[in-house]
Amino acid sequence: MAAPRPPPARLSGVMVPAPIQDLEALRALTALFKEQRNRETAPRTIFQRVLDILKKSSHAVELACRDPSQVEHLASSLQLITECFRCLRNACIECSVNQNSIRNLDTIGVAVGLILLFRELRVEQEALLTAFRCGLQFVGNIASRNEESQSIVWVHAFPELFLSCLNHPDKKIVAYSSMILFTSLNSERMKELEENLNIAINVIEAHQKQPESEWPFLIITDHFLKSPELVKAMYAKMSNQERVTLLDLIIAKIVGDEPLTKDDIPVFLSHAELIASTFVDQCKIVLKLTSEQHADDEEALATIRLLDVLCEMTANTDLLSYLQVFPGLLERVIDLLRLIHVAGNDTTNVFSTCGCLKGEGDVSNMAEGFKSHLIRLIGNLCYKNKDNQDKVERIPNADDLPRDPFPVLLHTARWCPHHHFRPLSTCFSSICSVMCGHCSSCRGCSGGPGEDAVSTRAEPAVLEDGHIGFSGASSPGLTLRKPLVPEPNMPLLDPPLHA
Repeated sequence: MAAPRPPPARLSGVMVPAPIQDLEALRALTALFKEQRNRETAPRTIFQRVLDILKKSSHAVELACRDPSQVEHLASSLQLITECFRCLRNACIECSVNQNSIRNLDTIGVAVGLILLFRELRVEQEALLTAFRCGLQFVGNIASRNEESQSIVWVHAFPELFLSCLNHPDKKIVAYSSMILFTSLNSERMKELEENLNIAINVIEAHQKQPESEWPFLIITDHFLKSPELVKAMYAKMSNQERVTLLDLIIAKIVGDEPLTKDDIPVFLSHAELIASTFVDQCKIVLKLTSEQHADDEEALATIRLLDVLCEMTANTDLLSYLQVFPGLLERVIDLLRLIHVAGNDTTNVFSTCGCLKGEGDVSNMAEGFKSHLIRLIGNLCYKNKDNQDKVERIPNADDLPRDPFPVLLHTARWCPHHHFRPLSTCFSSICSVMCGHCSSCRGCSGGPGEDAVSTRAEPAVLEDGHIGFSGASSPGLTLRKPLVPEPNMPLLDPPLHA
């Protein structure tokens, strides 16, 4: 296997074009390292020679950072840098021997330093972007399934590399830097992340902008959501749009194909405390939506998403019992339902009863979905819980609102003769079924004001674990997209043409 020759010397601050032999030798190595047998038999001296080329070629980048006029002379150096990174990247694929040899030469420090220089240049040049991407791929591959390399990467990359790359306008740079972060994180490093919340928030932003990218998604679901302390700190600092994104991912985790494990439950109980306490404190913010000037209020929309999360949490047996006794939650949900009922009757606004739902099951306005989720949550909190069932009857009058919630529920769930899919009606009849056999004086079904209405309703909608309401798939206004989950720490293979 031929080793590459040293690059040319620098003359008066201008790089002479790289000799064809050097570039061809590097490209030949890059191609050879696509084969496992060639990676396993590569002598360490080759990596030293590649590193020497990388170091010498990086001088032109350093000069361009100090003197922007030198950027136009970077072409030949960037060619060599790109091919060095490709060669090293391929050499690390599923080969711990090469990973260790390259790491022990301090190549990681050189690569990270060069990547940070790329970010400083801030010029839109395709050759620079390609070198940037290949450098990140190399760092990701040398850390893949190699704890020692991950430790060295973390020392050199945290926090500057992540702060520089996670918000980069180039999608591939964001994806590759996310891969490095995902690969390097562990429980100890998560504590360092709590002190650098901007990095965590940048990951949320990356998922917002690129929901199809698996790495930000995996960082959040496999690392962030396992740290209640981090989630709480992030939530306090995030924008409302970012909060909605995080809450969507919490829902995705709860309703995903894989149920929560025993290890997940204590963590999600902590999340439940944050979600419930925030909802209890802020839920009346949704009343801003009664005003046209606040129709798109982001804080109100984030509060609506809190309710969505609570509905999914109460559909989980392990989380339901905790939320059923959460101080003030049931009372606040019923009060809020009364408030939006009165607000919808007093003036024409988003909470006014529109009375109809689309045949496909989509809610015709956001408020209708919010009311159905309030009713669903009331039913779940009362499920097999006599204290809460009786509490519904005993909740004291507040703000001169109707004391008995059942007339409010009946009016909210009123029948629409034009459509056959009626989530509100189904939710209400389900609540009555939950309450009938257990409460001290059910007003909804037998001899009460709801008898005729309930007799015309559909059977209760029973979900997983026997709870009532909507499943995650049919939650009004909520659409979740989960990217395909790759094998963790999967090496980045060589692209067919360029990175």
